[in-house]
Amino acid sequence: MSKVVLENYVGGRWVAAGGKDRLPVANPATGEVLSHVPLSNAADVDGAVKAAANAFESWRRVPPVQRARYLFRFRELVEQNKQELAEICTRDHGKTIAESLNDLGRGIENLEHACGIPALMMGENLEDVASGIDCESVHQPLGVFAAITPFNFPPMVPLWFLPYAIATGNTVVLKVSEQVPLSWQRMAELLAQTGLPEGVFNMVHGGKEVVQSLCTHPDVQGVSFVGSTEVAQIVYELASKHGKRVQALGGAKNHILILPDAKMQPSVENAAASVYGCAGQRCLAGSVLVAVGEAYDDVKKGMLACARSMVLGDGAKPETTMGPVISPAAKERIERAIAKGVAEGAELLLDGRGKAPAGYEGGSWVGPTLFDKVRPEMSLAREEIFGPVLSLMHAKDFDEAVSWVNASKYGNAASIFTTSGELARDFRYRVSPAMLGVNIGVAAPMAFFPFGGSKASFFGDVKAHGRDSIRFFTDRKVVISRWF
Repeated sequence: MSKVVLENYVGGRWVAAGGKDRLPVANPATGEVLSHVPLSNAADVDGAVKAAANAFESWRRVPPVQRARYLFRFRELVEQNKQELAEICTRDHGKTIAESLNDLGRGIENLEHACGIPALMMGENLEDVASGIDCESVHQPLGVFAAITPFNFPPMVPLWFLPYAIATGNTVVLKVSEQVPLSWQRMAELLAQTGLPEGVFNMVHGGKEVVQSLCTHPDVQGVSFVGSTEVAQIVYELASKHGKRVQALGGAKNHILILPDAKMQPSVENAAASVYGCAGQRCLAGSVLVAVGEAYDDVKKGMLACARSMVLGDGAKPETTMGPVISPAAKERIERAIAKGVAEGAELLLDGRGKAPAGYEGGSWVGPTLFDKVRPEMSLAREEIFGPVLSLMHAKDFDEAVSWVNASKYGNAASIFTTSGELARDFRYRVSPAMLGVNIGVAAPMAFFPFGGSKASFFGDVKAHGRDSIRFFTDRKVVISRWF
């Protein structure tokens, strides 16, 4: 953590990157440069992949129950150092301490689930599939897997993949976002303290060249990716073209429906937390709020009050309820989306531009933003913004609201607030997104259920988390046997 220029972690050692280009890592709240991250090159990737490949044969022979014990130890170390890790995450990313602790908590859930690998990885068998012939299926590891993760949940998202890949007997090369490398710089140190054999876990910092190299390296068997839809599709096409398994989780435009029969105050408050939590920088954030029928006036009034109550500031301060966005580039992109919404004729009820807190003028600030009178054809209703910007739409009835959800090219998540079991079931039955909330604004599955969207929000066949992870990180081999 004290290094001015971060190093890669390869074969159980910290090593300087061969790539000479560097990027500053800045605190988004202040603009203060915390360190520099190297832009590693293809040779750096090759070294990490070779270290992982060399470790694979011995690691796959370690019994699953023993592999799980490394994860048990890692889980305890993360838990013991959770406050320190949360503070690193907040400095690196900008989210509040409470959000950073939740980030870690969700990651720990995946560690806990992966510790059950002796049961999760069990196969099946049947005697006498024919006279004197038995059949069994077993899960076997494949080799080296790559994980390419985004900026918005620095500690958590790598833990969607690493624990399962390692527990099933594979080895890993991780490429975290170059915007937020510090959480995993520390977590790699903790993972090393478990005594995990050299080469089982490797980490290479960088940008586009690292991603391309991981997607095309002949010794990489599969790629797990989380990021924008544009890049997810590129990763999926490039890696699958080179014969690799791919799970690529992309962008979102999540709708929240509030019906007239909903418990209005908790529904609006829950929806507001979905929209403005983590400054809207999460794939499960609400982006379009559809007030159905007579719910419109109450939803509009309540949401405006919730948005105005948000306290913008440094995430390290206890009074802060919303931190900055990740970078000046993100700020400019979100402000362009706000300006475009105004130009298209939407009514701007609350403008988050120019809201830097006193003393933090060097940070990347966009305050809570709320648009009304948004129509389906507007960019506000169609394009991912990935910031604290909410578009309020008024549907005449439930059917119209459902049609707006299904018209989106994205299919990550959607939520409904209602007291009607009939309409909640109809919503689940008819809408296209793959992760749904009923009276829950952030439809985040627990670690033992699959995580991933549909349509332009997901590229691949097998999603993250749960038993899907076992399917992704193993080959299911079938053995038919007879003994004379």
